[in-house]
Amino acid sequence: MKKKILAVLAIAIWLLIISMFMLLARSIDLEIFFVLWLIGLLVILELMDTRFSLPPYMRYLKYVAAGGILLFGVIVIGKVLEILYK
Repeated sequence: MKKKILAVLAIAIWLLIISMFMLLARSIDLEIFFVLWLIGLLVILELMDTRFSLPPYMRYLKYVAAGGILLFGVIVIGKVLEILYK
């Protein structure tokens, strides 16, 4: 199989596992879901990364990961401010 298909399957299985555990715990939290998705995406990107050539889809995935990291920073800052103002 191609790396793209394997990456899509891996992230889909990862998200399904996360969703199942959240449903079993009866605690659906989008922030936790997002952070776990980002961790899975970063792991897949690291495993797929090539040393000498960069396919176009990898460049776009890295942009998505960078946006996810920025959003993660916003979530962390929001949580810190929430703790400080309580």
